[in-house]
Amino acid sequence: MAVEKNASDVPSPAAQRAHAPDTSAGVTLMGGHSVLDFANTVAWRTDPDRRAERVKGVTAWARWAVAAGLLTARQSAALQEASAEEAEETERQLAALLHLRSLLWPVLDALTEGEPPPAEQWDELRRVILLARESAEFPATFPLRWQPGTERLADLGHTLALQAEALLAGPGLERIRRCGGPGCGWFFLDRSRGGTRRWCSSGDCGNRDRARRHYARSKQAR
Repeated sequence: MAVEKNASDVPSPAAQRAHAPDTSAGVTLMGGHSVLDFANTVAWRTDPDRRAERVKGVTAWARWAVAAGLLTARQSAALQEASAEEAEETERQLAALLHLRSLLWPVLDALTEGEPPPAEQWDELRRVILLARESAEFPATFPLRWQPGTERLADLGHTLALQAEALLAGPGLERIRRCGGPGCGWFFLDRSRGGTRRWCSSGDCGNRDRARRHYARSKQAR
């Protein structure tokens, strides 16, 4: 039996987009740092034909944050509940989170290529970091550190912005790499002894490269 719905019973388009089905399953955390894993939430980032979002909707992002060690399961559940009550605001916060990710890509690309960061994105990232500091607590306890909240999706963005600041100012900066696989675009910390790691995964992009080289040799041998 069909049930007639009032207009007020139907979620707004913003609410529907903000609370899209959970697609976090299968997301790989291989970057070695939460900021790099955040940047890697788009598969085949540099290949427009295969590019795909790996995390969609508030629920997926909240669960991703648990997997990345940024939220506890209880904090994740509370964030999802609060987001469901403020769908329009959550949509804006989700857009801001994705905007932060889009700012990190060219900055990290420039870093891995030995180039200075693009001025426009760098200036915008600076403003995002300053906003994150303004929104965070700075308690008088040691070690001194900024402590963003956990109640809203915006807080997750603040956490990632401050972690990006720490990463880009830290001693491991020279270990940040971008996968050599064509179209991949994923970032990782190279902790190999000789600093020679080339792939996001030897079993993924590494295997593809070996297959390409094998195919090329086979063609030459014919």
